[in-house]
Amino acid sequence: MQDMGREDHHSDSEMSGSERLAYSGPLSGPLNKRPGRKSARFSIAGTTTSKDEQYVEITLDVRNDSVAVHSVKAANGVEEDPEMALLAKGLEKRSASNLVRTASARIRQVSHEIKRLASFSKRPPPGRLDRSKSAAAHALKGLKFISKTDGGAGWAAVEKRFDEITASTDGLLPRARFCECIGMKESKDFAGELFNALARKRNMHCDSISKAELREFWDQISNQSFDSRLQTFFDMVDKDADGRITEEEVREIITLSASANKLSNIQMQAEEYAALIMEELDPENHGYILIENLEMLLLQGSNHSVRGESRNLSHMLSQKLKPTLDSNPLNRWCRSTKYFLLDNWQRVWVMALWIVVMASLFAYKYIQYRRREAYEVMGHCVCAAKGAAETLKLNMALILLPVCRNTLTWLRNKTKLGIVVPFDDNLNFHKVIAVGIAVGVGIHGISHLACDFPRLLQASEEKWELMQQFFGDQPSSYWHFVKSKEGVTGIAMVVLMAIAFTLATPWFRRNKLNLPTWLKKLTGFNAFWYSHHLFVIVYTLLVVHGYYLYLTHKWYKKTTWMYLAVPVILYGSERLIRALRSSIKAVTIQKVAIYPGNVLALHMSKPQGFRYKSGQYMFVNCAAVSPFEWHPFSITSAPGDDYLSVHIRTLGDWTRQLRTVFSEVCQPPPDGKSGLLRADCIQGHNPNLPRVLIDGPYGAPAQDYKKYEVVLLVGLGIGATPMISIVKDIVSNIRAIEEEENAVENGTGGLGNSPSTKIPSPNTQKRKENFKTRRAYFYWVTREQGSFDWFKGVMNEVAEQDHNHVIELHNYCTSVYEEGDARSALIAMLQSINHAKNGVDIVSGTRVKSHFAKPNWRNVYKRTALNHPDSRVGVFYCGAPALTKELRQLALDFSHKTSTKFDFHKENF
Repeated sequence: MQDMGREDHHSDSEMSGSERLAYSGPLSGPLNKRPGRKSARFSIAGTTTSKDEQYVEITLDVRNDSVAVHSVKAANGVEEDPEMALLAKGLEKRSASNLVRTASARIRQVSHEIKRLASFSKRPPPGRLDRSKSAAAHALKGLKFISKTDGGAGWAAVEKRFDEITASTDGLLPRARFCECIGMKESKDFAGELFNALARKRNMHCDSISKAELREFWDQISNQSFDSRLQTFFDMVDKDADGRITEEEVREIITLSASANKLSNIQMQAEEYAALIMEELDPENHGYILIENLEMLLLQGSNHSVRGESRNLSHMLSQKLKPTLDSNPLNRWCRSTKYFLLDNWQRVWVMALWIVVMASLFAYKYIQYRRREAYEVMGHCVCAAKGAAETLKLNMALILLPVCRNTLTWLRNKTKLGIVVPFDDNLNFHKVIAVGIAVGVGIHGISHLACDFPRLLQASEEKWELMQQFFGDQPSSYWHFVKSKEGVTGIAMVVLMAIAFTLATPWFRRNKLNLPTWLKKLTGFNAFWYSHHLFVIVYTLLVVHGYYLYLTHKWYKKTTWMYLAVPVILYGSERLIRALRSSIKAVTIQKVAIYPGNVLALHMSKPQGFRYKSGQYMFVNCAAVSPFEWHPFSITSAPGDDYLSVHIRTLGDWTRQLRTVFSEVCQPPPDGKSGLLRADCIQGHNPNLPRVLIDGPYGAPAQDYKKYEVVLLVGLGIGATPMISIVKDIVSNIRAIEEEENAVENGTGGLGNSPSTKIPSPNTQKRKENFKTRRAYFYWVTREQGSFDWFKGVMNEVAEQDHNHVIELHNYCTSVYEEGDARSALIAMLQSINHAKNGVDIVSGTRVKSHFAKPNWRNVYKRTALNHPDSRVGVFYCGAPALTKELRQLALDFSHKTSTKFDFHKENF
């Protein structure tokens, strides 16, 4: 090879007989380190003399991980022969020229050497691995059979499990428990095939291995060499160990990988996908693929996955936000206090006001009774009891306000109070007041029962004279006070509230406790719902209890009804309005669908005048399940749609029964492919469908997304429902804006347009003015592949119509092992091929390419902060409470330490 004018002639490949191939320059070393062209001279035997050797100069293009023949010409200054160039590109052409004929023969002889040299950059020998390019470096992280990077450290745990398992098997590990021993307990079949491959490589034909053999197996699967991992994976697929993979073997490994990742759809289409891989890797129809083909596919898929990352973004994602270290505890406290107040000032002032009012009422009553005659008999107990009673009156009134949803929705939509009042925390405030009531009841009840009543019984005649005007003759039994109107109503209220409060806790409401079957039936959402409606009896008893007060006879001093009047009337009016509105605004079921994952989708007619915002929710009632129960569900249709839709997942008794009654009227599709049950109503009427009533809409945190130019939408499982409505609304606004712009460009935006001209709707301009969002990121995380069927149409619609790339969709399937795991490697390869060829993701079945495992939320925030510096980002989350803390904390961290501010909002029902 010619290298800066230097020529070193030496032999590298033996030819047949005495012929030897010579070249100039070294054709070794990692060629992929710097792209460029390099030339090699090959002597042409039979045409040389001792004085004048003739050479053929071959110029190679070295690009990244590939080497291609660029040209072939005589090395003695003769111009390049066109036929020799064609010869170098693989075309078999003959020339009358003796030089060309000889060169053709010699080029064919050295073809093997060129392939060896070209493949050197792709597959260097062990110990000289140097894939420095992005795709290759990314691929090196793949095909890991264990999550630990240090196989030696992991062996201690494996050895411990081996000793435990083989304690009763004479020191031999059965194949069936190999998965458990190496930490692949959830992938038994995959681990079984791995066991077979490792045993087959060693000509072992037994179903059990010793500890020494297990260590040998472990050393191989924990080997950090990419070539070793690739060979192990290839051996798993190559079951007959002939060095070739057939289509049948590909189909089997696809089925195995799909099963390990719980991808039932891919498992059913394994034969189709096997043919797709063979078509990609075996274009010449040899009927098999080699290990080199498998490596090429892995590198190609990895290159595709990292192609979209910018250098700046990759650098940003590699950084970690480090906590600010400060040795001064006072400075740390001041900084944390400042951040706390900045992040929670709305909650702080509301809670501070509530606490001050409670303390003031308690102190007012305490001091008042401190000056009365009752203090001489009962002491501080009566003061504490009356003070707690005064706070109870206000709290029993306040607790109704956070659940007056119509009032809160009106205040949220029609006023600017949302700037200072945290309406999103209405249910949290409802719970805080409930705690305040529990504390007040405790102080009031204990003070009376444990202190006041015993003191009255033990009072002297002189002191009893002070109490006689209130109690009459001095009683001799403790039960005289308990069985009185005040005692009976008070104890009854305590019992009813204890039942309601207990069944409202998450442990009982969500059936999280491991209870006996008979007791479990008394818990759950239904128990919470009905027990909470005991408040009607509680408030009735409270009014009676407040009328027959101890130590008070004048009516204007019996203030319980004064506290309760306005909130009870407001709440009662709301319930009446809800009942009338739900019966007047009747809906007709237009379509029913039952998707995989036990999700029921209802498409209903939109009542006249029913206006809502994306992100809001409504209550649904089905008399066929329960005539009294109303349950909240996010609206998944967009405001511009001519129908209403909700997606309901089976999570409790009511939803389970609702799914059952609608399943009876649904039929499976004729092709039977998706397993989808559905019922389409002809002309909007189907007498077999259950009657459904709706009530709403009601305000929710997600409806405020339009206030932000950048939004980060996060949905876990069925929690994606409010986000889907937002995504559809954004698409509708995008479409409206495009129509408006096209109308203006074409001069068709006036009133005098031709009837045939497509004119935007009257609301288009208004929506365009109100549409503030310019960028949206939607992350949907779900456990099951079938969940993507819920909103497949929406995903495809966004992919097709979002020409300006306003919405960025990210689907995550957590049942698939993380990227780099050997169990998901083939799925990732297949995903790249199918998406590149057909534009469809094999996991989600949509045009949106899915990610594996769970998102790295810190990197999600980093990326958003990098792309939108000096911006305010609205983060909207709906899903399991477990993720709330992490997302909220990350929003605070990045708001404090970057120029991007994140406002976190969680959906509450």
